[in-house]
Amino acid sequence: MPSSTLKNSITDTFHQLDKGLAEHVFAFAPREVGYVTSVATGIVKVSGLEGTGFEELLKFSEDLYGIAYNLDEDEIGVILLGEDTLLNAGDEVERTGRVMDIPVGDHMIGRVIDPMGIPIDGKGNIATNKRLPIERPSPAIMDRTAVNAPLQTGIKVIDALIPIGRGQRELIVGDRQTGKTQIAIDTILNQQGKDVVCIYCAIGQRAAAVAKVIANLEQKGAMDYTVVMVAEGNHAAGLKYIAPYAATSIAEHFMEEGRNVLIVYDDLTHHARAYRELSLLLRRPPGREAFPGDIFYIHSRLLERATHLSAQLKGGSLTALPIIETEAQNISAYIPTNLISITDGQVYLSPKLFEAGNLPAVDVGKSVSRVGSAAQLPAYKSIVSLKLQYAQFEELENFSRFGTRLDENTKKVIDHGLRIRCCLKQNELHPLTVSEQIVVLLALTNGLFDAIPVDKIADAEAVILNAMGQFPAEVLKRLFDDKPLNDADHDTILKIAGELLAPFDEKSESDKSEPEKPEPDKPSK
Repeated sequence: MPSSTLKNSITDTFHQLDKGLAEHVFAFAPREVGYVTSVATGIVKVSGLEGTGFEELLKFSEDLYGIAYNLDEDEIGVILLGEDTLLNAGDEVERTGRVMDIPVGDHMIGRVIDPMGIPIDGKGNIATNKRLPIERPSPAIMDRTAVNAPLQTGIKVIDALIPIGRGQRELIVGDRQTGKTQIAIDTILNQQGKDVVCIYCAIGQRAAAVAKVIANLEQKGAMDYTVVMVAEGNHAAGLKYIAPYAATSIAEHFMEEGRNVLIVYDDLTHHARAYRELSLLLRRPPGREAFPGDIFYIHSRLLERATHLSAQLKGGSLTALPIIETEAQNISAYIPTNLISITDGQVYLSPKLFEAGNLPAVDVGKSVSRVGSAAQLPAYKSIVSLKLQYAQFEELENFSRFGTRLDENTKKVIDHGLRIRCCLKQNELHPLTVSEQIVVLLALTNGLFDAIPVDKIADAEAVILNAMGQFPAEVLKRLFDDKPLNDADHDTILKIAGELLAPFDEKSESDKSEPEKPEPDKPSK
């Protein structure tokens, strides 16, 4: 048995045994009880529990628990997993003999839960008898395999230029209100029918924003394969701190069964702030920007759990899309740089593109996938020149703003680039299939849109998407093969696309509309 599986199996077995033993031992032995010495926002100081272990779960009442985090000589610093309004100095606190855990299993799918695993969707209790600790060791290096299968987002600009693979950790970064969450939601919607379990973990979000996300998922039928975990902005900092770890344990259960899982952390900025708040209240020494020195570690041990397991471990995968918020486009700030160094690439959203209406506002120049074409279908290699064409356009566009006289070749590059920008626009909640993306982008890279006015590009693209039935089914099926697109299929797609786009041709329309000029009368002698 591989080392990682053995280690996780032993850990989970001992956790279940410890939990069972604790229930029996604590049922017949005298209770080990301590007392609350002081209460602050989100944390409690406790004395009298000398046998408490690090991160042990402590019980204050039937509905209130805490995690022992600071083990000092004379007292324990406890992170509360709930509100402290009814807690006072002198109240009793009891050991549980186990660490924080979360229920896992298929019954969690389609439900909305809090970080304690308690359902908050009004659909009754969750019938599951398996629980996993929220903190688990990440798989060993030898138990992992290469990321070589794509996780299609349904977003043209990402699937074509910044591909994401199953088992990858791709950061979504940008200022607030630039569409970060929407990219994650569109990716979840695109997993419909692909046997991928999705988990959306909302950390510190407004209740109205989370309700809108859940409504969109339900409307599109995505809740049939999705688990939503919610730690709202007005919840205790302790709940916001444990939320991503609890969500990852739910995801790991499916991954270890050999299934593919997608998890979204929205967002880790609030997670870092919650941990900073708790650390300062526990009197831990502040470091850079008042964040504690182990802030990098709490995110690295979280994201290292995302991987693609080897075939001996059933080959499951866990793909992570952490979201981080920047201020004034400062991606070199402390927390964003931490996450950039941990993840395998980032999708950067530009507020300038967002304000200009270029949605999704992905800045191709600042975005990167370190897995690259290894996690992309070979058919996308037929449009590999798209990124270079777009980069040339952006560079020349900056020069053209100075009013420089441009030669004909430069004008063609700029005109082509404008059409690339228009074609990369996409409506929210409308992910595209692989076939739709490749057909449109293949026509784009081969100049079929160049003769179409910019304001008609969207209509021309819609005509192609609505006429996908006219493309031979065997050609579209070969787009998913392990080989690049052959010349015959390439020409077939371009021929049909050219016929569909012919009515939008600017030049042909002008030729038809222009009346024939009568020959001038010859002067009389």
